[in-house]
Amino acid sequence: MDASWIRDLCLSFPSVTEHVIWGDDLTFKVAGKMFAHAVLDPAPVWLSFKTSPENFYELTERPGIIPAPYLARAQWVALETRDALSSAELSALVRDSYDIIVAKLPKKTRDALSSSAPPGSKRRRGAKSRRSKARNRR
Repeated sequence: MDASWIRDLCLSFPSVTEHVIWGDDLTFKVAGKMFAHAVLDPAPVWLSFKTSPENFYELTERPGIIPAPYLARAQWVALETRDALSSAELSALVRDSYDIIVAKLPKKTRDALSSSAPPGSKRRRGAKSRRSKARNRR
């Protein structure tokens, strides 16, 4: 697993954006909220992501996985080695991280993410229904 693998995985989720921050680090966000962070330069950890409270305690007991610096209080874990988790397990955990963040978004934002309609389409639908109502009154 390398940075391009994690990048492809994260960008496969709906409405994810990628940001380069803190030098060369990649942060993946949904609706402006971070759910995964990959370090590209050699560092003590290479990937951090949010987990459920239950997974946080289970994962941090495993070798090569620590509470994420600065984010542990929010149940983020950090992988010290690329082989700390299998690719299948890591893929599922990163998807869970995305789902946890999406679940905490306001309902209106979640609805906008799940909608396949282009931005502004609600306004057009509303205008169309007003025109239909006006025609029906005649």
